[in-house]
Amino acid sequence: MNSSSLTHTYSIGDLAREFDVTTRTIRFYEEAGMLTPARNAQTRIYSDQDRIKLKLILRGKRLGFSLAESRELIEMYDPASDNARQLKALQAKIRQRRAALEQQLNDIRVMQHELDAAEQRCQQALQGLEARTKTTKPE
Repeated sequence: MNSSSLTHTYSIGDLAREFDVTTRTIRFYEEAGMLTPARNAQTRIYSDQDRIKLKLILRGKRLGFSLAESRELIEMYDPASDNARQLKALQAKIRQRRAALEQQLNDIRVMQHELDAAEQRCQQALQGLEARTKTTKPE
């Protein structure tokens, strides 16, 4: 990491180590247009802004946001404003994600009950087979 008076620059390796991701992951976000490092010959030079974007992308991923959703939120960021628009959009996405997770939880509970019922029917059928086998065995 190189220091100047106000900004830092980062190599792809610096960011990969800091965020515990592969360099391939960072290149993927670059190819997707989410990160725009400067170049010095073949060397990528990432700025503080690139670092923050990567942090936000990875946070969005952990929250279950798509890359398009993360892009939309990041593009709303404006350090010159109060970012109320971005924060409201983030809140809406959080509510949507939470609702989707609630639905998934409900679906899982229903599936668990169905599995319990199917398992119980299998157990009853096996017990019925065992009972019939015992009564039909010649002595």
